[in-house]
Amino acid sequence: MPRIRRLALAALPVAVGLTLASAVLLPNSNDGDARERATARTATVVAPKDCASDGCIAALQAWLRTHPKDGQAWSTLAVAYVDRARVTGRTEWYPRAQSALDKALALAPNDDAALSAAGILAAARHEFAAALRWGDRAAAANPYSARAQIVRADALVELGRYPQARDAATAADNLEPGVPTFTRLSYLDELAGRTDRAAALLRRGVEPGNTPADIAFGRFHLGELARNTGNHAAAAVEYEAALAADPEHLAARAGLARVEVARGNLPGAIGIYRAIVRQMPLPQYAAELGELLEATGDRAGAAQQYAVVRASIALSRSAGVVDGPEITVFEADHGSPAEAVRLGQAEWKTRQSIHVADALGWALFRAGRAADALPYVRAATRLGTKDARLLYHRGMVERAAGLPADARRSLGRALALDPHFSALEGPRARAALAGLR
Repeated sequence: MPRIRRLALAALPVAVGLTLASAVLLPNSNDGDARERATARTATVVAPKDCASDGCIAALQAWLRTHPKDGQAWSTLAVAYVDRARVTGRTEWYPRAQSALDKALALAPNDDAALSAAGILAAARHEFAAALRWGDRAAAANPYSARAQIVRADALVELGRYPQARDAATAADNLEPGVPTFTRLSYLDELAGRTDRAAALLRRGVEPGNTPADIAFGRFHLGELARNTGNHAAAAVEYEAALAADPEHLAARAGLARVEVARGNLPGAIGIYRAIVRQMPLPQYAAELGELLEATGDRAGAAQQYAVVRASIALSRSAGVVDGPEITVFEADHGSPAEAVRLGQAEWKTRQSIHVADALGWALFRAGRAADALPYVRAATRLGTKDARLLYHRGMVERAAGLPADARRSLGRALALDPHFSALEGPRARAALAGLR
């Protein structure tokens, strides 16, 4: 199963709304409406990840009980709920976010903060075309809003419109340079295979003075960049630094598990993943644990984890989350390839990102349709992304399509980038390459 990507995680949501101080520490006023109008005028844009804790959310809720016409606070609460879903892995926060957002938009239907919040929620639900529409509306309402441009950039990336995404991220950076813009520009460089530039931008987000969450986020992705190019020792250093900044950073723990796979310590990796899945049974982690167990011959244990994945997918769907390419690949590998093709084709109709192309191509290959899969897996590698799994998928399709020279090149590049990209599929890639020589 492909790893969840940087923007799909929404690990650094767009800033919207009031600071906690302005939301809960303002003096009382006899003129409630005037006070709320003043609050909206003096609102400070902050990262809602600073308000994803139970205490901060409770403070916002308390403020809104006495100031129900504060649209900025409703926007902030909506985004805080979205970020709470990310932190906890519990998608039931999304309906709460929708309810708060409805109130914000009813109070101020053309407020750029509320419109940006709507884009953030749509993106969290994988409704990227809708997210772009909300971002466009926010940018039209306030052409000087960096957050509106970031909403647009995230949506455009997921829609596969990469030049326009870079334009939006650059516009945001020109308006308000900082960690949110550095990480978007870094991800676009990563997708284009410019990993040195991507790393340099991420390092700007881990400088002293940034928040622990920002540092952990940046360090984790610096680790991913190192691991994706086979430098597992450097990756381990970055993952440890992420955990030093934020001991609860589960993605960094998963990164260390992947390093243990590269070192050949599968029992150690399994132990790390078991602890992660007990804390947060996200499809990403349960699927990786299942594949590790399958690689060690524990098919019953793997089946249990795949059942966890399916249960988590069902919960997400019930909360209005649209399936992503990770689900298509999971279905292709561990379920029905025909159903995976259906999922992939449905998603391709709405967005043509490299990861959707890869998922659909892999589903077609697993369904025995290598010739049909070929244009999709080639489209998935069109940017030059340094991703061993994308190249592995392309190589396996080329091999099945009767293109041995192309397959040798793609599989060789995959294994050169990261020979340990998967405990389950890495050996298959080596065997396939050996059979082509």
